[in-house]
Amino acid sequence: MKGIVAALAVAAALASGCGPPPPASSTPTAATPTPSAPASPTASAVAPLHPIETAYEKVIADVLPSIVQITTKVGLGSGIVYDSAGHIITNAHVVGQGTEMNVTTATGGTARPAKLVKAFSAGDLAVIKVDNANGLRPARFGDSSKLRVGQIVLAMGNPLGLSGSVTNGIVSALGRTVSEPQNPGSPGATIAGAIQTSAAINPGNSGGALVDLSGQVIGIPTLAAINPDLGGGAAPGIGFAIPSNTATDIARQIITYGKVTNSHRAALGIRGSTIVDIDGQPIGVSVARVEPGGGADKAGIRVGDVIVSINGKQTPTMAALSETLTTLKPGTKAQVGVIRTDGTRQTLTVTLSQLPGE
Repeated sequence: MKGIVAALAVAAALASGCGPPPPASSTPTAATPTPSAPASPTASAVAPLHPIETAYEKVIADVLPSIVQITTKVGLGSGIVYDSAGHIITNAHVVGQGTEMNVTTATGGTARPAKLVKAFSAGDLAVIKVDNANGLRPARFGDSSKLRVGQIVLAMGNPLGLSGSVTNGIVSALGRTVSEPQNPGSPGATIAGAIQTSAAINPGNSGGALVDLSGQVIGIPTLAAINPDLGGGAAPGIGFAIPSNTATDIARQIITYGKVTNSHRAALGIRGSTIVDIDGQPIGVSVARVEPGGGADKAGIRVGDVIVSINGKQTPTMAALSETLTTLKPGTKAQVGVIRTDGTRQTLTVTLSQLPGE
């Protein structure tokens, strides 16, 4: 099974070079023109652009001015200008624990100070704001619900610090549910309805734009797959983006209310962690905290219980539990399998609550 890694650049070193020139011949040769040979043109004619090349050039020219590089104390990533007031959408893992950062447009210019408005770590989204929004061009956001597998898309951002880079690919699949590994640089978010794309997503692309050929942002590049069989190296051609409809909905809530008021996501109302058996294999989620008044609390789930399934689907890890919950709606009832502290197994009916904003 392939893993997932958040595409935040921390450092990059580049080496460049060119091959040696071809060896010079020790014996020059002379060519004798024949009367019938046509004269060589002094300059070759420029071939006309293919329509797809023209489309690419137009999209890049239209969208790239809306892409920014975000630099924090620990790394860098990308962002998209959301409005003329200076709000910028990015990933929560790009800003990390920082509240202040610098923003530079992909087309160059002086770095602008920016501050965090709010992060929604559970969905790996954040909004930051620059004080000086002069010259920033808001992007056009499209309707990600209308995407089709096979559509050509471009990923724009700042991979490895290479400002204003563009890669191309297609929409490979829709409706994926993927989870990030939790570590100091990543909130361990679970993304529902993710867009899978073959456009290359590298460290630093996070928070940038996945764009269709009409120049509309339809996703936020966030994750790249890794292949454990290759020592954790990248799995080429497998990346994931947060749908634009999700990103703009969360951004509007943050800008309007200062936080996420409706996550649209179900929650059990517990905090927990993955536990393993004596062979080191994950077997369930140990409940470390039960939110008072939440669905789990009302159903009788207690600290120390181990959650092993939801609606018959096994949940051996916290990531698996989160992914299963993303397929359910707040207010619905779920059958939750638990192992109690005395070792007995029970199935409890839990009315799911809503995952709170932060």
